[in-house]
Amino acid sequence: MPVLSPVEKVKKRRHSGIVRVTHWLTFIAFVALLISGGEIVISHPRFYWGEEGNVNTKPLIVLPIPASRDTVPTGYNYVMPDQNGWSRYLHFEAAWVAVLTGLLYFVYGIASGHFREKLFPKRRDWTWRAYRDRLAKYLHGSWSDGDDGFSYNILQQTTYLFVIFVLFPLIIWTGLAMSPSFTSAFPATASLLGGRQSARTIHFLVSWLLLLFLVVHVAMVSLSGFRRRMWAMIVGTSRKSEEVK
Repeated sequence: MPVLSPVEKVKKRRHSGIVRVTHWLTFIAFVALLISGGEIVISHPRFYWGEEGNVNTKPLIVLPIPASRDTVPTGYNYVMPDQNGWSRYLHFEAAWVAVLTGLLYFVYGIASGHFREKLFPKRRDWTWRAYRDRLAKYLHGSWSDGDDGFSYNILQQTTYLFVIFVLFPLIIWTGLAMSPSFTSAFPATASLLGGRQSARTIHFLVSWLLLLFLVVHVAMVSLSGFRRRMWAMIVGTSRKSEEVK
């Protein structure tokens, strides 16, 4: 009867230190932005299009929630506690953490070839068939590609590129367009979006898209091996146990 040797732990590098640090800083900043942003929205849960927007202006979107200001007509007979002070301060601070972290990740991704090697699909993958096959695997319960389960497939790569190069720049742009001091120096920041209220509305909608991405991302990590992927994102390496005869 063959005797099995002790379990051999094989470590393989998965994520660099820069990727891990920027990943977790972005996550912390994003959670802070969601909490503080939610409190800011409660102060006036109505969204407009154009430069001006107030209770006398027809809203584009009305959230069915009570406000923290009694001057905002919501249909409720009470107001929420006003947390507008600390929430705006936290939102501002967390936004700068996210922006600086994003810049560091962007510079690293270009200089190190991280984007080219990990995120940009190969030319042969830019086909409808590649998307269709990947979607079919998802529907059959296969959540990752590659022998090690760490490779990014075409759907993941496209999603990450869209978040990094479209949603993140747009959320920063619209955030700056809502700042009176910034738009006074660079008025085109808001005018190109249709006005400050348009920027606020776009900012709100993009925030929901980023929240959706976060939920799907966490779900995918859980389905493809939560402990294994969390370990790799924390320490940078994966652990694989093998029994050798």
